[in-house]
Amino acid sequence: MEWIYAIAIGVLVGSGVWLLLRPRTFQVIMGLSLISYAVNLFIFGMGRLTVGRPPVVDPLVPPDPSVYADPLPQALVLTAIVIGFATTALFLVVLLASRGLTGTDHVDGREPES
Repeated sequence: MEWIYAIAIGVLVGSGVWLLLRPRTFQVIMGLSLISYAVNLFIFGMGRLTVGRPPVVDPLVPPDPSVYADPLPQALVLTAIVIGFATTALFLVVLLASRGLTGTDHVDGREPES
C-alpha cells in the first residue's frame, strides 16, 4: 500500500515539475496544482494510513492515542485544498487578464519559433 502511495506522489510531483518548465502559463498553473495535490497526499500520508479507526474519542474507553485516527493531517489537507482552489482561481483570472492585454499566454510574451 505504501509503495503505491509513494509512487503516486512521485508521479504527481514529476508531472508537476515537467509542467512548470513549460513556456505556457496554463501549463504552469496545472503544474502548480499537481504539486499541491502531491503535497496534500504527502501530508495526509504522514498521519498514518489506517482503515477502520474511529475519528473521535469514545468516553467509555480509556484514552489510547494509537487507537484513534490523527485529525491534524486531515484538517491541514482540507485547509490546503480550499486555499489551493482559491489561488488557482486567482491565477486563472490573472492569466485571462494577461492574455487580454498581451494577446499571448506565453511566460515571456513571445510566440515559440516553429
